[in-house]
Amino acid sequence: MSLIQIKSASRWFGNVVAVNDVSLDIGPGITGLLGPNGAGKSTLIHMMSGFLAPSSGEVTLNGGVIWQNEAAYREIGLVPEREGMYDYLTGSEFVLANAELHGLAEPGAAARAALETVEMTAAADRRIATYSKGMRQRVKMASALVHHPSVLLLDEPFNGMDPRQRMHLMDLLRKMGAQGRTVLFSSHILEEVEQLASHIEVIVAGRHAASGDFRKIRRLMTDRPHQYLIRSSDDRALAAALIADASTSGIEIDRSEGALRVQAVDFHRFAEQLPRLARQHSIRLLAVSPSDESLESVFSYLVSA
Repeated sequence: MSLIQIKSASRWFGNVVAVNDVSLDIGPGITGLLGPNGAGKSTLIHMMSGFLAPSSGEVTLNGGVIWQNEAAYREIGLVPEREGMYDYLTGSEFVLANAELHGLAEPGAAARAALETVEMTAAADRRIATYSKGMRQRVKMASALVHHPSVLLLDEPFNGMDPRQRMHLMDLLRKMGAQGRTVLFSSHILEEVEQLASHIEVIVAGRHAASGDFRKIRRLMTDRPHQYLIRSSDDRALAAALIADASTSGIEIDRSEGALRVQAVDFHRFAEQLPRLARQHSIRLLAVSPSDESLESVFSYLVSA
């Protein structure tokens, strides 16, 4: 049972603050680290894996500082987002090199077992230069698992994987979580996190935005104000009908778009009332589309909630 604790940790590069005063605990099971691209997820994972020292604060594993701690490194497996691989090596040679670096008693057997775990034995003797993105991801995974770490940190691990590879990796991570290992993976895709992690940590612009049960935070995301762009046969009449309903908090006629911009504060009521009001006033709805459904807008709402 391993516990990573991040206490008021910050990391800056010159004048750029990548992680800003973050505090959180990562324990056994599967944790999803969720946030838009550029939020600071990779920097945070590099501090947890011992590749970066925090500029302030501390990052510990079971009470011991991780940075420059050889004993901590033996407990951690890292799958970075960036390749950082040697294309002239075969997959087998790459994983074997990592087994030897860890000083394992039987590095060859450990490398073979790790490659088998990620279903890469058939391509193990091919050079990495010939691998697809998904195959590279699986070899990186084998390299991270070769020493049987109690902590596994994965940075955007599903990038480049085909559906079968994704399902296999998800099953593998579920098994590790069930074994009591501490597994953390980052993603900017809600669906990936929803399928794997019951507990999530949300990072936005280097700050800790939310923490806890996925369903609770997902509900908060659903309950946030929604922006819609609506085109109809009579925008003014529709605006008058909607503004009188409690499901909306603001309506603007966008002449450049030839449409209404509507802010809905009660998503479920709005979804029911819009077609009902249109029928009552004999208005044809030509287009209804969300205008703020990017993950960045969702995360920004979590920061201000």
